[in-house]
Amino acid sequence: MWLVEDSDTHIYLLGTMHALPEGTDWDQGKVAAAIDAADELVMELSPQELAAAGEIFQALAPRTEPLAMEKRLPPDALAQYRALEASGGDFGGDALDDWAVMVLMGQRVTQNAELASSEGVESLLTAKFAGAGKPIGGLETAKMQLTLFETLDPQTQRALLTRAAKGTGRAVEDVRALTASWARGDVAALEKIINEDVDAVPAARKAILTDRNRRWSAWMKQRMERPGTVLMAVGAGHLVGIDGVPAMLEGEGLKVTRVQ
Repeated sequence: MWLVEDSDTHIYLLGTMHALPEGTDWDQGKVAAAIDAADELVMELSPQELAAAGEIFQALAPRTEPLAMEKRLPPDALAQYRALEASGGDFGGDALDDWAVMVLMGQRVTQNAELASSEGVESLLTAKFAGAGKPIGGLETAKMQLTLFETLDPQTQRALLTRAAKGTGRAVEDVRALTASWARGDVAALEKIINEDVDAVPAARKAILTDRNRRWSAWMKQRMERPGTVLMAVGAGHLVGIDGVPAMLEGEGLKVTRVQ
C-alpha cells in the first residue's frame, strides 16, 4: 500500500489479490487504518459493474465461426490445455475467442489453487464500505475491461493463449507463489513474476497494464484537486515496476510514500 498526498487530499493505493485462500488475514494494521480513514472506495470495477461482467463476457466471448483447439495450439500446449480442462469440465473452447478461453483457464487455475473471489480483497472491502454507508466507485466498466482483451490483435491473443496453455502444468504453483509474494509485501518478487508473464507478449503488456496504469494515474492526479481521503484498490500487478502507478505518479512530481 502507498499513500499519495498533498495538504488536503490523501489517496491510499492498495495492491489487491482478486482471489485468496479462505481465512487470509490481510486487513489489519495500517491497512485497517486506511479503510477506517477513507471517505470512499474506488476499485477497478464498481460492485454493479462486477455483477454485470458475466453477462458481458457471454456476449463478447463467442467466435464468429468455431475453430477447434487442435488447430490453435501446438501439440505440447494442447496436451497441457486438455489436462487442465479435465480437472473440472469442458471449457467449450472451440466456440470461443482465444482471449475468452484464456480467461476460463485462469478461473480454473484459481479454483485448483483453492483460491476464491469471495475471499479476495475487493469482496471484503465492498462489504466493509457498504456496511459503513460509504460510496464505492469504479475506474472502468466491465465492457471496457473485457474489450481490452477482445480487441487485442489475433496474433497477440494466440500468443497469450499458447503461453498460458504451455504453463498450465505449473500454473497452480505460480499462482500460489504470486499470492505468497503479495502476502509478504515482496514487491521485487511480484514484479519478477508479473514481468516474466507479460513481457513475453509486449502488445499485451501495453494494453493490459501500461495504458491502464496511465489512465488511472491521470484519474488520481485529477482527484488530488479535491479534498478528502480515498482508498483506491487495484490489482497488485498494476503497482509494481517502472510503469506501475506509484512510479508514474512520482514521475509526475506527486508525493508518493509506501506505507505497508
